[in-house]
Amino acid sequence: MAQRIGIDVGGTNVKIALVSDKGKIIYSNSIPTRAEMGYEYTINSMKDAIRDLLKETKMKASDIEGIGFGFPGQIDCKKGVVRLAPNIPGWVNVPIASIMEKEFGIPTRVDNDVRTAALGELNYGAGVGCENLVCITVGTGIGSGLVINGKLVRGADNAAGEIGHIKLNMQGGPLCGCGDRGCLEAYASGPSIVAMAEEYIRGGKSTKFREMANGNPITPYIVCEAAKAGDPVAQRIFNIMGEYIGIGMASVVNLLNPERIIVGGGVADAGDLLLNPLKETLHKRAMKIAGSAVEVVPAQLGNTAGVIGASLLIES
Repeated sequence: MAQRIGIDVGGTNVKIALVSDKGKIIYSNSIPTRAEMGYEYTINSMKDAIRDLLKETKMKASDIEGIGFGFPGQIDCKKGVVRLAPNIPGWVNVPIASIMEKEFGIPTRVDNDVRTAALGELNYGAGVGCENLVCITVGTGIGSGLVINGKLVRGADNAAGEIGHIKLNMQGGPLCGCGDRGCLEAYASGPSIVAMAEEYIRGGKSTKFREMANGNPITPYIVCEAAKAGDPVAQRIFNIMGEYIGIGMASVVNLLNPERIIVGGGVADAGDLLLNPLKETLHKRAMKIAGSAVEVVPAQLGNTAGVIGASLLIES
């Protein structure tokens, strides 16, 4: 039975798993990224974690078919280089694939973390049976993995799928982390939820999330919990977020004509509070044929999508 290692690298933690050729996780572990210690520290920690995995599962490096990494940021997939990981300082032009191949003698591939999540969902999650899909993650930002005719789309320079930077405003709009204004991500993401919640508080609105925060900073999670508890202001915030994302996805649907949109990420944990206005807006704003062909569904693999998808990079 072919077994591969999938590694999902985040700003706070690195998830590592041994994955079977059926997409089942045989062993998993998580280690702190400790980005403040420098990329060499994180690389050495990941090497140790791989050694621990081999020891715990009683396997040799020669038993492993491949290692796959999912990183947030800009990746050169062909060269196996992390060009830039904005949320993990120090990761600039790091040849992670060659470093790991030299250490373990195992073929290693690297890709963007949202694309690896899309690959996981396509093969073993909400995308099973689909030929054309868009997998979006809504969290601190909005990213996507695109699958067209059954193949993961990377683009001319491995930069395809930046759905969060579709423009919703040609006259300016809020400043986005990319440096431009009017991006979808600037309107509908975790920081946008917080900004809108704080604006309602400044406006004198009586809100449950203010009470739940109890003097601490407002977070998307607190706003989500308030919405689930019936707070109308919090529900309104998620309704607006869903409408913004629906407008952005209407452009994507008109362009790509996918059969399914898979929605994951921390903000998507709001479930129908976000998905219902998203679906309603999408079907209202997309062109009729493409709009009627697409369904919007929640991601199924949760926190395991990244490691499962990364394990598939060796053959994708």
